[in-house]
Parts: sequence; structure tokens; C-alpha cells
Amino acid sequence: MVFQVPGVKIDLELIKKYDTPTPRYTSYPPATELRESFQKEDFRDAIALSNQRQTPLSLYFHIPFCQSACYYCGCNIIVSGNKNIAIPYVEYLGSEIQQTAKLISPERPVVQIHWGGGTPNYLSKEQVAKIWKNIANNFTIHPHAEVSIEVNPRYIDKDYLFFLRELGFNRISFGLQDFDPKVQAAINRIQPDEMLFNVMGWMREAEFESINVDLIYGLPHQTLQSFRSTIKKTIELDPDRIAVFNFAYIPWVKAVQKNIDPDALTPPQEKLEILQMTIEELTRNKYLFIGMDHFAKPDDELATAQNEGSLQRNFQGYTTHGQAELLGFGATSVSMLHEVYAQNHKQLKDYYQAIDAGILPVSKGYKLNWEDILRRDVIMGIMSGTRVNKQEIEQKYQIDFNKYFAQEMQELQRLENDGLVDLSNQSITITEIGRLLVRNIAVIFDAHKVTRERKLSRAI
Repeated sequence: MVFQVPGVKIDLELIKKYDTPTPRYTSYPPATELRESFQKEDFRDAIALSNQRQTPLSLYFHIPFCQSACYYCGCNIIVSGNKNIAIPYVEYLGSEIQQTAKLISPERPVVQIHWGGGTPNYLSKEQVAKIWKNIANNFTIHPHAEVSIEVNPRYIDKDYLFFLRELGFNRISFGLQDFDPKVQAAINRIQPDEMLFNVMGWMREAEFESINVDLIYGLPHQTLQSFRSTIKKTIELDPDRIAVFNFAYIPWVKAVQKNIDPDALTPPQEKLEILQMTIEELTRNKYLFIGMDHFAKPDDELATAQNEGSLQRNFQGYTTHGQAELLGFGATSVSMLHEVYAQNHKQLKDYYQAIDAGILPVSKGYKLNWEDILRRDVIMGIMSGTRVNKQEIEQKYQIDFNKYFAQEMQELQRLENDGLVDLSNQSITITEIGRLLVRNIAVIFDAHKVTRERKLSRAI
């Protein structure tokens, strides 16, 4: 069976061949390589070096709380109907902001801010305003910074959305996942059509500059016909960006997924047909295929970045600010500096205890060596979905690309035979087919691909 993406025939048997567990490569090395032996001093040293570089900053704030559990969820969350749990968290998050800001050069502009979770709108407007004030008082926010927030449409109203916009958020995202009531019931996330369209209308009325929705394929009870209806309704919503994620069924890692009946999951063949239909319908309706799982309108910054070859990837996904170094705040959040990754404590008691002691609440991390940084450049170039310029890598790292990566280039020939890449002396170009399997291409250059498959989701 074959399909077109777009205008290219793709053999579904080929897709099946490469449907193996692989990292999502929001970082390289992947987060699975973070170690508890990591020293907090290494994080401080990396911050000092980044101050010397004066690179711009991207700030991430993790709000881990949810009022109810979504059974598909793979995020680090705390489910509680008692919102008093957030009261101390807001205070400790403020303290962490102040502690970390003391280490940052005030001249460094913040060009990107993102609040994720969990459910950031779990917080009251007063709590959101308090955190916002703390950020503004401790960092230099660029006047044209991208300031985004994820919200749960089931727990938000028009007044809250207008409050967010007036406070300074200019981009917003919400999880749609699937319109079908049977699917929603199976994942414990009931969202009537009318509610979703009302929320989108309020967001448009509030004049957010960009609105993103998330879809997931491979959920229980999804069929080609039902998901086609979801895609049709999503197009009617008219978001600026659409993320279409493959459901990562990993109940051995995320216990909440044990609530899902594995026999109800979409069969592999139909899952591929859903992917085919989704790409065809969205590209037919003027959305451009970005990276491996995003779609954006032609005038969107992601589309522009991909065309210019400047699209980058970090722990938040695809970004137009790849030059910025990422600082994460809150429990479980990850910081991503040039040569160091660091993750905060997952348990609130450990996170609070570190802040009370006046130390960075880092629980584990990874210090990149020269080769890690080299391979990261190659892998992130692949993950952008376009091409890797060998000459640029050679000049930057003073290597002969084909000699240094002789084994990898040999492995890539097999992928070239299957039509995933085009190889030349100057570049590695990702084909339209290859963009569906870009993780399989990237893993060729992964020096850490050892015994971690059980922790990973499948490529498709």
C-alpha cells in the first residue's frame, strides 16, 4: 500500500520496517542520559560560561498540577482536586526564580517564555500574576519576546483568557487530542465540540498572536473514519499551528496509562492510514508540514524557519529561537545550556528542601563533551527535517565529515536505498519520505544508543 506526502509515493511496508523504538530527540544526548551523579557546580559553571557568551535566554516554567488525570499522559504531573497544594509551590517557584536570576547577567535578553505542565491554568489569576511579576522583576524580557502558555480548555473561561493576554502572554496552546466522544471517554478527557469552539473563539477575540492545538493519533477506539472527522473539525477551528503526536503507549513507565485497554488501541495498519490521511488533509488545506510532527500556516515563524534552515529543537519541541539557552524552573523542569543539561527534583518535598537550603534544586544532569556537541549539531540538523551541510560542520569542528562519520555514512547508504535520504559530498538531505522517519535517521549518529529501548516510544 502506498500514499502521497505530498506528491511522493510512500510504501507503508517501508514505514512498518522502521517503526522501532527511538528517542524523540528534543535534546541530544536524550533525557534518558541524565545522571544523578551530576554535580550542581557543573550547572553553575555552565551558567557562568553562558554569561560570557551573552546568549539570549528562553525560560520554561513547569506547573505540575492537574484537576484530573488524562490516561494518555506522559508528562510529570500531580493530580489533585485540592488547589491549596499550589500555594506553597508558587512561593517556592518564586524563590527559585530569584536564586537563579542572581547567577544570570542582567544584560541577557529573554526572548522566549513558556509555561507548561500539568495545567498552568490550574493556578488562580492572582497566583499567575504573582509568578509573572517575579519573572519581570528578575529578568530582562525582550519587548518582542514570544510568551506562551498551555491551557486545559475544560477549566478556563473568557475572563481568564483575556487576563492572560493583558498580562503579556501572546501565544497559547491547548490539547484537543480527538473530537470523538468514545475516544475522549477512553482517555478520561471529555471535551464537547461546542466548548472547544467557544474557547477558540475567546482566544481569537483576545487577539493572541498564535494559537496551537495538539492532536494525538493511536489512541483507543480511534479509526480512520473517526479521526478524519477530527481533522475536519480541527481545520474548522483554524489554529495557526497543529501538533500531531504519535501516542506513546508506555504503561511500564507511566502508570496512568494502565487505565487504557491495550486491545482498544488502533491497530498498526490503521494507525499508518490515519497518519497518511492527516498529512494529506492538512497539507491540502494550506498547512505546511514542519519537522516530523508539526503543521503550520505558510506565514508562521516555524514555516519561515524551516525554509531558511534555522529551525531548531529543544526540550519544548521545535523552536525559532535555537540560539537561546534554556533555563527551566519548577519541579521536574529541564535546563538546556550549551554544554550542560540539568533537571530539577521531581518530588515536591525534595524540590522545596533544596530551595530552603539555598541551593539549586537540581537532581540530575549531563555534562556534554566535545563529541556530544558535534553529534548534537548533526542530529538537530536532521531533526529539523531538511538537510545537514557537511561543510558547515567541517569548518565548525575542524573535521573531515565523511572520515569522522565513516561508519554512520555507511549505515546511511541503507537508508538512501530505501529513499529516506539523499547523500552527496556536500550534504545529507532528508527526503519527503524521510521526514516521516526522521528519528530513524537521527539515531544513526547517536553514540548513546545502548540498552534504553524499553523506555522509548515507537517512531510511528
